[in-house]
Amino acid sequence: MKNTATIGIAALLAGAAGGYLAGKAGSSGTDATAAAESAMRDTKTTARPGATAGADASKRSPRDASEALSEPGQLARMQGLMDLYAGMSSDQLAEAAGKLEDLPMAQRIMASMLLFARWGEIDPQGALAHAATLGPGGMFARPTILQSWASTDPANAAKYFTENPGDFAMMGGFGGPGGGGDNAAGTIAAEWAKLDPEAAIAWANSLTGNNQSGALRSIIGELAGTDPTKAAQLASTLTGDDQARAYGDIAEKMASKDFASAEAFIATLPAESRDRAMSEALGVLARTDPQGAAAKIASMAEGEQRDRAISGIAEGWARQDPAAAAAWVSQQTTEDMDDAMRPVIASWAGRDSAGALTWIQAQPQGEVRDEAIGTYIWTSRNSDPQSTIQLAESISDEGDRNRSIGFATRRWMQQDREAATAYIQQSTTLTDEAKQRILEGGGRGNWGGGGGGRRGRGN
Repeated sequence: MKNTATIGIAALLAGAAGGYLAGKAGSSGTDATAAAESAMRDTKTTARPGATAGADASKRSPRDASEALSEPGQLARMQGLMDLYAGMSSDQLAEAAGKLEDLPMAQRIMASMLLFARWGEIDPQGALAHAATLGPGGMFARPTILQSWASTDPANAAKYFTENPGDFAMMGGFGGPGGGGDNAAGTIAAEWAKLDPEAAIAWANSLTGNNQSGALRSIIGELAGTDPTKAAQLASTLTGDDQARAYGDIAEKMASKDFASAEAFIATLPAESRDRAMSEALGVLARTDPQGAAAKIASMAEGEQRDRAISGIAEGWARQDPAAAAAWVSQQTTEDMDDAMRPVIASWAGRDSAGALTWIQAQPQGEVRDEAIGTYIWTSRNSDPQSTIQLAESISDEGDRNRSIGFATRRWMQQDREAATAYIQQSTTLTDEAKQRILEGGGRGNWGGGGGGRRGRGN
């Protein structure tokens, strides 16, 4: 099998596969996602034609998917499936696709993505026609097919997309930016840019609206790593947020090679694009030099992009020294303290739960302490439940307090429902309404008061 058959499979296993297979089988999204993530972790070894991971390269291909999946080791199973599908005709792939539902969920996720990836190379229109018979679940197979098609024959993939845009109207969350058809356009453009950037650019410029901007941004993302000057020229043709995002993509790629060059590039950008680009670049620098990245924050104006940079630096710093990262974050002024503190405490609690708790308890009342407690409760799985609830009760924000208490209660109810119920009933911190919601939910669902969940960082 050509190596292009594995392009994008990791992302698909984590996203599209979970949705497609959960929809087909009716199993929970959590189970599907967990299975997809497990399979995704094993996609990092590039396949060789005719080879089986960890085995003699002369070993014959498996007779069917069940035989391939009986091999010990995930990588060996993936290679066996790729060897199997590489030798199949379109008709044989169609027959094999009809048997996917006989497989257990995790194996079905792996096999389906590899099968559709191969099918998309040799008979993409046949694969798309089969996907159309899958009902709503077919939309999750189409991204795999389209990307495989575009990786080997982008011109015809582009022609099909132009003539049949409705086939890809539900590809939200896959490929390029935004939602809808521009994702499909972005997928084709990115693959085409690997083979022939000029032809990809010409095609992208023939499009309109979101399709055009999505395709151009995907091309820019590809060029940014190999020809940043060309990428910047192309980005200059965009406008508004599309342009700012494109410049950010270039700065990020440049920073991964040489931060000084990225910084010099950012200085040449229009003023309205600089903070976005610097935020992306600092996120990269923070992986290797978080203190150096933190020192650069002073050059950024307060606002959304500075907040993003703080969160990115905190996340990178937390991997190396969560205590130092926590101390730094606690001194920052940001509208997104939850985004900045969350990765720090999550990383710290995973390494040294007691150390993280000691730091939290030493913080004064306020947003920093509240956000740290909330994250600690969600990530520290082995804490004493009663002590955890008492910690949650000290959160000053009512909505966050009720959510954290509810989450801690769920765990306690799994261990000792009677004790957890008695504690909640006697609580002087919770309102009667909050107590009712928590107890009626049995520790499940939405326990909030005053808002719908923790905020997440936007794009």
